[in-house]
Amino acid sequence: MAERVGRERVQREDGYLYFLGKDGRVWKTPMKNNPRGRKARVTEEKVSRQEGYLYFIDKSGYVARTKMNRRGRMSRRSRR
Repeated sequence: MAERVGRERVQREDGYLYFLGKDGRVWKTPMKNNPRGRKARVTEEKVSRQEGYLYFIDKSGYVARTKMNRRGRMSRRSRR
């Protein structure tokens, strides 16, 4: 079950892929079938990430997160 993290809603456009960037903001980038599009920042809200969670844009357009299922594997940082 995912938990909503962001408060700002993203209005999606066709032909773009939406993702949470390293800076903690939502970005859009054009898909292959949209040659005229440009990469752009979509939200002003900054989301701080925690290790062990997968962040994504849910169906409603908000940033959400869910615990990663690693099936017993350790992360690279834990092995060191």
